[in-house]
Amino acid sequence: MQMLKTLQHAQRNLLRNRRRTLSTLCAIVVGAVGILLFGGYNRSIEYSLQTTFIRDSGHLQIQHRDYLLQGTGNPAQYSIRDYQKVMDVIASDPVLKPMVVVSTPVLLLTGIAGHYAVGTSRPALIYGSEEQGQKQLNQWDEYQLGNTLQRRKSLDGTLPDAALTGRGLARLLQLCDFVKNQPCGAPTPQEGAAGLPDDILQLSQRVHAQQPQGKDDTIELLAATSDGAPNIVRVQVAGVQPQPARELDDSMVAIHLRQAQQLLFGRETPGVTAIILQLHSTTQLDAARARLQQLFASELAEYALTVYDFSELQPLYQQILAMFGKIFNFLLALILCIALFTVGNTMSMAVLERTVEIGTLRAVGLKRRDIQRLFLYEGALLGAIGPLLGVSVSLVLAWVINRSGLSWQPPGVIEPIPIRISVWGEWAMTGSVVGVLLLATALSSWWPARRAANVYIVQALRHI
Repeated sequence: MQMLKTLQHAQRNLLRNRRRTLSTLCAIVVGAVGILLFGGYNRSIEYSLQTTFIRDSGHLQIQHRDYLLQGTGNPAQYSIRDYQKVMDVIASDPVLKPMVVVSTPVLLLTGIAGHYAVGTSRPALIYGSEEQGQKQLNQWDEYQLGNTLQRRKSLDGTLPDAALTGRGLARLLQLCDFVKNQPCGAPTPQEGAAGLPDDILQLSQRVHAQQPQGKDDTIELLAATSDGAPNIVRVQVAGVQPQPARELDDSMVAIHLRQAQQLLFGRETPGVTAIILQLHSTTQLDAARARLQQLFASELAEYALTVYDFSELQPLYQQILAMFGKIFNFLLALILCIALFTVGNTMSMAVLERTVEIGTLRAVGLKRRDIQRLFLYEGALLGAIGPLLGVSVSLVLAWVINRSGLSWQPPGVIEPIPIRISVWGEWAMTGSVVGVLLLATALSSWWPARRAANVYIVQALRHI
């Protein structure tokens, strides 16, 4: 009952000087809106990047234990040969089965992409995948982003010898039908192949002569097999898939897994460089990883396997989140300082103006702690009302921004990402912002409240 009376008294005191109270509330509301909108934007970036990377490379990748250290230069030696057995063990495991949505193998190797019809060639990074697996990876949408993120092209529905290249590689190989918006001057075979050996030049001319008129989409991929012998496959370019980094865009070739295995392993037992696992939810990542490590130490111990999550394979993910996290912390500290000084100044002015009133209250029997509690309650009311109003304003502004059609393109992402502010549903973030601002205003009221409580009764009554 005493607390309720003190709260009512604190409320009346705030309403006595409405202009000062309103300006203080506005400062707190603006601060709360700024923190919540940027925090919601930060969370939206996390969801968008996570969805983009998980659609591309899954939650987890199973690889040979030494692949990342040495396997990129010798993928055949550090590949997973009996990968189908590994996938079967995962699919039948009672712990992993309800978690895993997609399990698909991929093969990554380096080679040379040549468009010998015009005498051009280029070092290539060849990515072999199963079309159905890539299609399923693209369907993951835990955060209900829908079609706001453009899905990567896949080889689904294409011929077995189809390929996708980076836009830069298509330009360098002079596949001009696929780079309409970029300069692509295709010389004659004799001009483009002037520096080639005679036998390669003859092959180039013969291939060019056999090429149907108006058709310019066949390239050859050259790589060394597992025993060191050169091997070549011919593929039909079905389209281009732009890549986030220029070096990758100038070298990337995506083909069907069977084609990549034929190129690298020839007639030997084929393998893969990784098995991609996509989970129902990112919250299951730690549990799935722990179970996989148990399997690697028991049923799959003979294969020398290890597992990496998407954040380890995509360092940009953590770097971008860390950058925005530091910006958010700086903004939070700045707004807290403004709130502290604003509320502190308001309460100091209230103490100065009400010195005689404080002396009167002390004279009629109120104790020092009662006076201090009164001013603390006034600051707490400001700290409670301001953030709650800020939450309401933030929800409205977030709704408007989410429908504005604005977008941005973060590093490591091919297409622009729509700007979305995730405030509704982020109750942990909202509660923490309200709590921090409430604590800050209460702390900023403590010193003026303490000074008010320590005023001597006689001096307060004589104050003019």
